[in-house]
Amino acid sequence: MTQNKDFTRNEDLSGTYDVVVVGGGAAGLSAALVLGRSRLRALVVDAGEPRNAPSDHMQGYLTRDGMSPAEFLALGREEVARYGVELVHDRAVDVSRDEDFAVRLAGGRTVRARRLIVTTGLRDELPDVPGVAERYGRDVLHCPFCHGWEVRDERFGVLATSPLSVHQALMVSGWSADVTLFLHTVAERELSDDDLRRLAAAGVEVVPGEVAALRVEDDRLTGVRLADGTAHERTVVFVAPKAVPQTGLMERLGAELRETPFGAYPVVDPTGRTSVPGVWTAGNAMGFAEQVVHAASGGYRAAAAVVGDLIMSSLDAAVAQ
Repeated sequence: MTQNKDFTRNEDLSGTYDVVVVGGGAAGLSAALVLGRSRLRALVVDAGEPRNAPSDHMQGYLTRDGMSPAEFLALGREEVARYGVELVHDRAVDVSRDEDFAVRLAGGRTVRARRLIVTTGLRDELPDVPGVAERYGRDVLHCPFCHGWEVRDERFGVLATSPLSVHQALMVSGWSADVTLFLHTVAERELSDDDLRRLAAAGVEVVPGEVAALRVEDDRLTGVRLADGTAHERTVVFVAPKAVPQTGLMERLGAELRETPFGAYPVVDPTGRTSVPGVWTAGNAMGFAEQVVHAASGGYRAAAAVVGDLIMSSLDAAVAQ
């Protein structure tokens, strides 16, 4: 879903920017705001594919609770543009470094920068079950902190894709007393005794068997159908998408990555500085569990560190002369 109709266009993109921010979600725009207010020449390159685009609203962000992701990003672009930050709707497809960074865009142009902040996020791969992708962000959900309040006390289903789905079923039981864990591709023997005891204590029903499809009536999720034909009435289904970090640029630069159960992410310090000199990251580009509020905070923190780095580098160069 592209949400970039109000982008400030820049057809020149010549010269060297102080900072190029790759990615225009919450992390990238928050970083851009700090950079613009710090009187730096900054460019945001955004392909317009925010992770939360399927959702009609975002939650848990103080003063922005319930706002649509599209409106949030539109307001963010307006704010950063006031400080002279340039924005371009394009995709960064390659990066190299000599004296500065050279970022090649899908549109054919190359932009240069003294520093980079990479906020390319991640992509969610959904379970291949008919109805899941179509309902995702509506009544097929992944995060109770994001959507639990809105669906509280409804009939929950949890679609298991690994033994870790037990944890998801236990967590969502805090928002409803009616939870069913559909084991789907997980065998009962893969659940530990502790898993079974906790599920029983939470009142979670465990249903073995592969899920064939979700049942939808009048544009509402009404149930889950198993491969054996049996159906279970459910009005909400939680899934655990496979996280695919967008680390292509980091890999081209030779950044050190760390393996996690949710993919490989750059090794960073508390400011988001990577192992590549001059490169920072923030948001879901550095971790699976970054919510919008975390991403915005991380973008601010990374940008502040970049500002300090540029100021000190300039002063050190002046002293050396």
